[in-house]
Amino acid sequence: MAQFNLETAQSPPMAEGARHALPEALRQGVPVGPRLVGGTSFTGKSALDLAQIQILAQACLQGLDAARQVVFGWQRQGQSLEDIYVQGITPCARLLGDWWCADRLDFAMTTIASAHLQQLLHDFSSEFLQETPTQHQPWSLLLLTEPGAQHSLGLFMLSEFFKRAGWVVTVGVPQDVSEFKRLFQSDWFDAVGISVSSDRHLDTLAALLPKLRESSDNLGLQVFVGGPMAFIAPERLQGLAAEVLAEDAPATVSRITQAMAGAAARAN
Repeated sequence: MAQFNLETAQSPPMAEGARHALPEALRQGVPVGPRLVGGTSFTGKSALDLAQIQILAQACLQGLDAARQVVFGWQRQGQSLEDIYVQGITPCARLLGDWWCADRLDFAMTTIASAHLQQLLHDFSSEFLQETPTQHQPWSLLLLTEPGAQHSLGLFMLSEFFKRAGWVVTVGVPQDVSEFKRLFQSDWFDAVGISVSSDRHLDTLAALLPKLRESSDNLGLQVFVGGPMAFIAPERLQGLAAEVLAEDAPATVSRITQAMAGAAARAN
């Protein structure tokens, strides 16, 4: 079984020449911590706004400890980890991608900051899974990235939401098409979800998924695709033998769980 490729790189010394590419607050050495998160008051709870998301992004560039302090500050404001995941970490990952596309960050800095975001999910995993009571579900799920994917933060976050909903979840990050096929056929799964972040393997997936479904021991296998491509260009995924889902993690869990419950009811 493939292991989730956790990036654990620590922040390297910053080259002086790279400072000009940093967001202003970080470039000026502005401290990032709870005092900057929604001001100095921690009374009341409000949705995380763009300014707070930018603070988390800057903290991720400073280091993992700085990023943790931002999350601790949000928790003291009353934000649940679910809110922090959906309203904070998810848009922060998109913001880092936007900064990279706008040449405000280079690939290395973007990768390091994204790795810190991903490490936050691991650090808070136990607390997140215990945040709400879990009712065990009788279903198993395989979550895969497309072959050779560089990022798996979204997939890991989705796996956390499914686990908290009581599913048995296996996460795979296949390095190539052969490993993708092997993981798909490695066990009995009630559902398979595939995160697609680029169009590199769309033709391969279009040809491969019908064969994998036909060869599955589970004739009622549910297959769905999501990820960045589902939001950016969902029409490109329509040719795949899978349901296209362009929803956040809680909505995706609700959608698939209801589909499984409906299928089970019809079978009985």
